[in-house]
Amino acid sequence: MSKIIIGIHGLGNKPPHDTLHKWWLKSICEGLQKINKLDYTPDFELVYWADILNDKPLNSLIADSENPYFLDEPYSLSPEHFILKPNSTRKKFLGFLEHQMDKIFLNDDLTPNFTFISEMIFKKYFRELDVYYSKGPEVNDKSYKTVKDIIRNRLAEIIKKHKVKEIFLIAHSMGSIIAYDVLSFLIPEIKIHTLATMGSPLGMPIIVSKIAEESKTINPKFDKLQTPKNVTKAWYNFSDIEDNVAINYTLSDDYEKNDIGIKVKDIVVVNDYMIKEERNPHKSYGYLRSKEFSEILSQFLLSDISKFELWRLKVRDKINSYMKKIMDKS
Repeated sequence: MSKIIIGIHGLGNKPPHDTLHKWWLKSICEGLQKINKLDYTPDFELVYWADILNDKPLNSLIADSENPYFLDEPYSLSPEHFILKPNSTRKKFLGFLEHQMDKIFLNDDLTPNFTFISEMIFKKYFRELDVYYSKGPEVNDKSYKTVKDIIRNRLAEIIKKHKVKEIFLIAHSMGSIIAYDVLSFLIPEIKIHTLATMGSPLGMPIIVSKIAEESKTINPKFDKLQTPKNVTKAWYNFSDIEDNVAINYTLSDDYEKNDIGIKVKDIVVVNDYMIKEERNPHKSYGYLRSKEFSEILSQFLLSDISKFELWRLKVRDKINSYMKKIMDKS
């Protein structure tokens, strides 16, 4: 069976679709090459939804950093001498904070407490989440009622297109919320081989309560969150301890195993993304080339692959490379 990697991006405006697709794939290949596990370019498709909430993409040609479309964090290669010591103090603090936040903001039945605080945080810091979870705005499209419907459908349609393949789904940041919702509520019949969440806010009490609320409208007997039923092999959740979006970085205590025993596995990684000597531990490029993620992805790509398929992919890459050289000369 052929394999496909599908990615969905997260919060904030983005560069154009083609650019972001190229940079995600570069990051993925960079990580695979560093562990010497892959010598071909895997099939990859990026689900892009930044255009739904932004009138124009970020532009690398804009030099004014005050311009709202200034691209301040482009793809960059992994730093050659990146060393980061484990922050055990922060790890202990986040563990304590997560426990306290759950006790304060969540009831035993997963209904929320002090929702006005969560809503205020959404509106101030997470515009996309605020829009996603609002009952509006209404859109001029007979097929969908809200922006949330349109965003979810983008991912659902791409997954449907590849439903006969083995799917490795990568969901970064808010994309992990969209992915969880789509797998659980829109296309539970389509099998996903592996789900990989990165820098995910799925552990935030307000997010847990939102998912639980929707789950109860579908199943009145609902009592706990779990791995989506259609994830068949694994769910890995990658987090950097310094990533403030993934402040509730352990999802295994919030999400139970699904009916076939698949439970989320939390993996702490070091996100090495830096630009102009500034580190952003939430950036997708750093997660996509982390050693732990690359090892897992390579196992997916190389398992059960025939010699003929491997040969075909290598030939495809050589042809694409040759055609690119011709196009560049013309």
